[in-house]
Amino acid sequence: MVSKRFDVRAQPGFAAIAMFTFAFLYLPIATLVAYAFNASESVTSWGGLSMRWFIDAWNNSAVQDAALRSLIIAGFAASIATVAATMAAIATTRTAPYRGLGFKYAFINQPLMVPEIVTAVALLIVFSRIKVWTGYSGLGYLILAHTAFCIPFAYLPIRARLENMDASLERAAADLYATPWMAFRRVTLPLLRPGIIAGFMLAFVISLDDVVITEFVKSGGQDTLPTYMLGQIRRAVTPEINAIATAFLALSVVLVTVFFFINRKKT
Repeated sequence: MVSKRFDVRAQPGFAAIAMFTFAFLYLPIATLVAYAFNASESVTSWGGLSMRWFIDAWNNSAVQDAALRSLIIAGFAASIATVAATMAAIATTRTAPYRGLGFKYAFINQPLMVPEIVTAVALLIVFSRIKVWTGYSGLGYLILAHTAFCIPFAYLPIRARLENMDASLERAAADLYATPWMAFRRVTLPLLRPGIIAGFMLAFVISLDDVVITEFVKSGGQDTLPTYMLGQIRRAVTPEINAIATAFLALSVVLVTVFFFINRKKT
């Protein structure tokens, strides 16, 4: 007797629960986006459609400084994390299995498993001592902190890409007397490029959106856009904050969508 295949979608109440879950997740976001276009200064009353708050946010020097700082930190952190993740992915995939390889996977992905607040406190302790010893309190600490946190996010798509690549092409290049560097540059890197781009974009989004680590590590006057928004929300939720959040959401959606389509590309 053939057993009937279980289909969760056919279970009573599944559709209602799914609709409630999606509404619970996305209605607050939809409300925020709608009120970002509200002409009224009140966040509780509708005054018609307007781009006023986007223009005000664009012309706000504090928002400009925080946004530029966020982009600089995210750009450097994602670039360094992607380079480190690429080297780690090659070292852990282009090798025969050996004892301890699983530990290396776990070690590289450790920031994903440890609560972010723990990582933030640890970085705060370490960097505070370094600041005392060196007297330096620039953006380098935030870049290093974001880099450490972003490496596993860049590592995952790069490693996945390497595992799906045909290693016989690299062996063929070696048989044709290509040096390891030439084989990497002419064969591995072009095939790996979609994974590297996807890893960079994912790391960039993670760094751009980070609040907890940034809040603990930053010095005075080093607000990023998320921490600037957090500080403003502590005072009051204004339509300008809604506009900034909407722009942030749009940027994140675009980057994640591009990441998805790049990462699904086959060799």
